[in-house]
Amino acid sequence: MRIRRPFPLALLLALALTLGACGGDDSTVDAGGGEGAAQSAPPAGQAELEHIHGLGVEPGSGTLYVATHYGLFKAAAGGAKLERAGPSRQDVMGFSVVAPRRFIGSGHPDPSQNLPPNLGLIESRDRGRTWKNISLLGEADFHVLRSAGSRIYGFNSTSGKLMVSSDRGREWAERSPPGGIVDLAIDPTDSERIVASTERGVFASPDGGKGWRRLSEGIAGLLAWPAPKSLFLIDAQGRVSRSADVGKSFEAVGSIGGQPVAFVSHRKQLYAALGDGRVISSADAGAKWSVRATP
Repeated sequence: MRIRRPFPLALLLALALTLGACGGDDSTVDAGGGEGAAQSAPPAGQAELEHIHGLGVEPGSGTLYVATHYGLFKAAAGGAKLERAGPSRQDVMGFSVVAPRRFIGSGHPDPSQNLPPNLGLIESRDRGRTWKNISLLGEADFHVLRSAGSRIYGFNSTSGKLMVSSDRGREWAERSPPGGIVDLAIDPTDSERIVASTERGVFASPDGGKGWRRLSEGIAGLLAWPAPKSLFLIDAQGRVSRSADVGKSFEAVGSIGGQPVAFVSHRKQLYAALGDGRVISSADAGAKWSVRATP
């Protein structure tokens, strides 16, 4: 069954707000990205994991990492218990596992840090225990951040631009996306080729965001691209679809049972986070899902 169903505007807006905002009244930045007060101290317990912004799996160890409004958490391979990866309680917005031990992120500072409200691109080389700024401190807030080798793509919420780096985030070029980006996926065989899920539908670029071609209209969601002919999308209702033709059409394969807040793939495994803080995974291309980690 091929799917070209309309995507209800209300659901798309709900998904975009869930992904693009910090999820509470205590965000550090105003709508224009200007100066703001440091985020308030987080509530204790499960609430810390109810504002998930990103997921990643470390190659080799298989450890799952969960980026949240109140810091980075982890669950070891074979374990379902989430614990803090480091002492910082910074708001980790965009997040990507680049290599063993090496992560990149963005977001807003820990309340104890004397830093601008927008962290630009930050990097950890010790599995999230410590972070340092790489570039764009005070200038960028990446709500979508994806990497492949030395190539990094980031959707800067302060400017509405797609930013592209070919040197691990030190220098950047700006691109104009075809709409507000909900999510982005990189071709696993060609880092120049990307697919973006936007408020206007799904678009593809063969040249790192310089030019765009519409693939499908009225459908959007979170993306994962683990293999050349397996581009996955989860929509705002939790329906999982797979495309074998790089997003031109999608075939329904399953459901996660609720609205997703983060989605990523690692090898042949899919991982999705739900609004209640649970992370679920699928080993059969999205047909069946089981709990991988819980608050």
